[in-house]
Amino acid sequence: MHLSPYLDDVVVWAPAKVNLYLEVLGKRPDAYHAIETLMVTVGLYDTLVLRDGPSGAVALACTDPTLSAGDDNLVVRAARLLQERTGCPRGCRMRLVKRIPMAAGLAGGSTDAAATLLGLNRLWQLGLTANELARLGAELGSDVPFFFHAPAAWCSGRGEIVSAVPVSGRLDLVLLCPRFGMPTAQVYRQVEVPARPRSGEAIRSALSRGAALEVGRGLFNRLQESAVRLDARIGEYYKRLVSLAPAGVLMSGSGSSLFAVCRSPTEQERLTAVLREEAAEDLFRVFAVRGCV
Repeated sequence: MHLSPYLDDVVVWAPAKVNLYLEVLGKRPDAYHAIETLMVTVGLYDTLVLRDGPSGAVALACTDPTLSAGDDNLVVRAARLLQERTGCPRGCRMRLVKRIPMAAGLAGGSTDAAATLLGLNRLWQLGLTANELARLGAELGSDVPFFFHAPAAWCSGRGEIVSAVPVSGRLDLVLLCPRFGMPTAQVYRQVEVPARPRSGEAIRSALSRGAALEVGRGLFNRLQESAVRLDARIGEYYKRLVSLAPAGVLMSGSGSSLFAVCRSPTEQERLTAVLREEAAEDLFRVFAVRGCV
């Protein structure tokens, strides 16, 4: 996340994420699944603008009219959680410029919640550390703590136990984001837990060394088969990306977005041009982004 003060406002750029590796280890007593995953931020951002509200009220406006700006929005929930836990009497007016597709496996809601905690910590001068903010974030969603350890991290538990991973260089990625979303809970209900989990150490090492080809070869997501069973279009888009012969292709999170790891910016440009021409019917959106930003 990138934060900057601007006149009376604090502005936070909240990045999306993709999962380079995701293994499901089993069902937990709390009904969540235990997982291991390697996540990286990508250069597709929502923007959150925050202004102080001395009255103590919390208000949110959003550029996407289909997204609730009420009490169920993670941005509002994050602001109120921070008020409650710190006893801060101040409020805020917030404006969310939404660019990250929703229900797409890109953690758009989680990154917005993390941006809220980070921005209000600065605006209200609370002095909380990144680790303290991450612990609060874990109460809002499993992916929220990751954004305080970006640009790359190994996440376990239900996703809230986070260890930063060193990276060397950047990844050139192309995102294909269908116009439909995927229901995370249903995808997890469909998953078949393996008797022997697949290791993610090789791709973790490759990312640390900046070896894009090895990263592409090591991509893995246990949830992808589940998502394809629920919606065959995921499989069709996956096959189309594979046919363009990038270094690797994978679905992110529980879907619906997929991404291609490219060998170079030139290959990224080629794939983007081909896919944008095919996207003319507005069935999906295409983004050329850098990973580990």
